Amino acid sequence: MNSSFSVTGLSTGIIHPGDPFTEKIISAAQKSCGGFADGDILVLAETAVATAEGTVVRLDQVTPSQKAQELAGKFLMDPRVVEVVLSESDSVVGGIPGFLLCMKQGTLLPNAGVDASNAPPGCVVPLPADPDASATEIQEEIFSRCHVRTAVIIADSRTHAMRLGCSGVAIGCAGITSVIDDRGRCDLFGRALEVTKRAVADNIASAAELVMGEADECTPAAIIRGLGLPIGDQIGVDSIEADECLFMGVFRKSHT
Repeated sequence: MNSSFSVTGLSTGIIHPGDPFTEKIISAAQKSCGGFADGDILVLAETAVATAEGTVVRLDQVTPSQKAQELAGKFLMDPRVVEVVLSESDSVVGGIPGFLLCMKQGTLLPNAGVDASNAPPGCVVPLPADPDASATEIQEEIFSRCHVRTAVIIADSRTHAMRLGCSGVAIGCAGITSVIDDRGRCDLFGRALEVTKRAVADNIASAAELVMGEADECTPAAIIRGLGLPIGDQIGVDSIEADECLFMGVFRKSHT
């Protein structure tokens, strides 16, 4: 992996349901950095991807269940938003005012990824239904149109235990290995590394979010250029089971 690289934000304007999203990304890349090149890594905000795919939910069309109303009262939330969160969750494990802590597809995250930020008024946007498939489809369309080999990461903003603020997390990935295993390499003093694995896709997502922003930037994408990572046929983001996770292990023990 190269020690120097560039990060270029791609401005697309507001994304609407059904928009030709990849076409807008290609056009923005042409304006910002002369178009895509072999080896580029494209990072896309999950809300923009989900919006283009038409997953926006109008709250005036949501009828809250009894459970949603109870949770909304407990955690000071809109019952309609809670209903959408429940429909997107595998389970709810707790919460704080304004947020439910949910399990979704093996990941612990607030509100199951349902987001009102950058959603049209009166709407919320769930995560893309299949982020890996979305990343793969966009990767293939870029290759078909631009004839270059790129990787694609679908990124979300997440909080982390005992840390203030958000950083990027890859929820979908196509074209690169999401985690690099450094076990067996030696540290500065010759000791073999035993547990170290680098969350490459997450780190790339965080770098991209420095230029993508979270507010009204209309920059839902970024190109990472010059890392030198090999582009291949890899699909997916590596994760671990809940019983292997330090935080989940402590959380579960405290509730038994």
